[in-house]
Amino acid sequence: MPISMSIGIVFYPVLSQLGFLTPYLIFFMLLLSYSNLSFRTIRFSKLHFWLLGIQLIGSVVVYGLLSSLVDPIVAQGVMICVLAPTATSAVVITGMLDGNMSSLTAYSLLSNLAVAVVAPVLFTLIGNNQGEMSFIAEFWEIGQRIFVLLLLPFIISIVISQVSPRTHSFIRKQKSMSFYLWNIALIIVTARTVLFLLTEGQGHFLLVCLIFFLAFVVCAGQFLTGRKLGRKYDDTVAGGQGLGQKNTILAIWMAQSYLNPISSIGPGAYILWQNMINSYQVWRKHH
Repeated sequence: MPISMSIGIVFYPVLSQLGFLTPYLIFFMLLLSYSNLSFRTIRFSKLHFWLLGIQLIGSVVVYGLLSSLVDPIVAQGVMICVLAPTATSAVVITGMLDGNMSSLTAYSLLSNLAVAVVAPVLFTLIGNNQGEMSFIAEFWEIGQRIFVLLLLPFIISIVISQVSPRTHSFIRKQKSMSFYLWNIALIIVTARTVLFLLTEGQGHFLLVCLIFFLAFVVCAGQFLTGRKLGRKYDDTVAGGQGLGQKNTILAIWMAQSYLNPISSIGPGAYILWQNMINSYQVWRKHH
């Protein structure tokens, strides 16, 4: 991760021009992840719906409070850190922490599908194009892209598994590809974030620092809340990872595409914070 982010920072003038590739990279990462799901073992529980409620309602509450008390850009940057769905890689960390991987897998799927429905509405209401288009027109434009990005990989994975089991088996064996796709996407979104900071972030230094700090508060808060709630359902690890470990690449792309680009600092900082928390959890578990 540090190497990928460093490459994005150093070569941002060139790499920032590759932003159009990001949704395609996210699409194929999700396709690989969904293809490795065993839908027969997926079971939803009360915990999952509590976590989903916190994720969706919490994002609206956070935005409302920060936009009125602090600044709309800060509100967007922190809101997207709450709204972002669970990272598919959270299943791996859950396994390393001896957590319930099937429970986390179920919530990851539920989280991604819910964001596909809610995000277009939220971005239409608070995004950068307010007033430029009618609500219906803007919702349709945003919804098309997000529905395709989050729902189509899910649908394709199901179709392939039914129509061509051999192809499905081949895709399932390409697990390592997700790692490489993730790193390429991280390089590109880092480059675009640097570009936005240099071109639009001048004079917003304190704003950027505040977003960076609040991203930590939200990150730690979500991990702790998820673990505390999960403990009540004997699912502590999955609760913490489900609410705390986010698909930050998707979050950065959504912020750069539909919100004030400076707000992408929020999920950018969240990458660092969640990896520090995960590293500490894994270290503590095995020492």
